[in-house]
Amino acid sequence: MAKKVLLIDDDAELGKLVEVILRPVEVTIYQALCGLDGLRKAYQIHPDMIILDIMMPDMDGFDVCLRLRELTAVPILMLTARTKETDLIRGFKVGVDDFVKKPFNKNELEARVRALIRRTNFPDSVNNSYITSYQDSILEIDLTSQTVKLCGEIVELSPREYSFLACLIREQGKIVSHHELVREIWGGLYTNEPSMSSLYIHYIRTKLQDGEHGHHYIHTMWGRGYWFEPRKEE
Repeated sequence: MAKKVLLIDDDAELGKLVEVILRPVEVTIYQALCGLDGLRKAYQIHPDMIILDIMMPDMDGFDVCLRLRELTAVPILMLTARTKETDLIRGFKVGVDDFVKKPFNKNELEARVRALIRRTNFPDSVNNSYITSYQDSILEIDLTSQTVKLCGEIVELSPREYSFLACLIREQGKIVSHHELVREIWGGLYTNEPSMSSLYIHYIRTKLQDGEHGHHYIHTMWGRGYWFEPRKEE
């Protein structure tokens, strides 16, 4: 069955172009021409992925993304001319999974959509790794149910944050390089590896209150990468 992709962009002609470009990916494209209509359609059709612009007449893409994250955890790709560092950071903070800059290369757009769609086809629970969970008296992580609990309370992670953490859990005790993390999450399409991975590690550490309960879970090996260290219970 073809995956459903919702495009939220006020350019109707762009929808036709995206539909042609993504034809080899075997997806069905739905388009909303404003943010409010995009939220309505997301609720109605339950898309497998969302492509979102920033500049729109009623709500900008950042606000739309915040609202979408109240409805769904599906991958969100921002397709926009605004790709300054401040826009990237703001986008990732509100839950964006990836960016493609306008004007875009059709091969790049297809590759990034394929990578995000692949994540919905093959969740972490079917990863080849034997490590599928972690638990101690403070932190509980289940890669099968994709849940994270801290002191018994659910920790809300964005899809990208969860993917970073899941990678470290599967390789716990081993150093995972910046390149390996980026390749795992983005398919190796980013070149600014250290800054991208360090940003997400910061978000994860903050949400896990890392170090506030007497133990640091995520450690940094400068110039090499990160590793997850299990807590030693007394």
